[in-house]
Amino acid sequence: MNKHRMGFRGARFVAFALVAATAVSLLTMELWNNLMPSIFGLPHIGAWQALGLLVLGRLLFGGFRGPHGRWNRKARFVKGWESMTPEERERFRAGMRGRCGGEVPDSEPQPQA
Repeated sequence: MNKHRMGFRGARFVAFALVAATAVSLLTMELWNNLMPSIFGLPHIGAWQALGLLVLGRLLFGGFRGPHGRWNRKARFVKGWESMTPEERERFRAGMRGRCGGEVPDSEPQPQA
């Protein structure tokens, strides 16, 4: 891909991101201004304040990883665990006991002696 085409793609991405952020901010502002003052007696807000609320909410409740960040890590762990041999699993458990200082539950029940 040549540099001119990559620059055009980057400019399109930035333009789309700005339009999307503006649209979501205006929607948030309208919802807030139509609901919150009449329900809770809160003041009206502007578009910049709405964008700030969106960013603050994302930081507090979701981070900026994307919607599937946690699930991808769990799926990778399960896939790796399933591909381990029983000896590798035991070494992993022993290593975790050394790091965490506690018991790591076994996935398979151990026979009682």
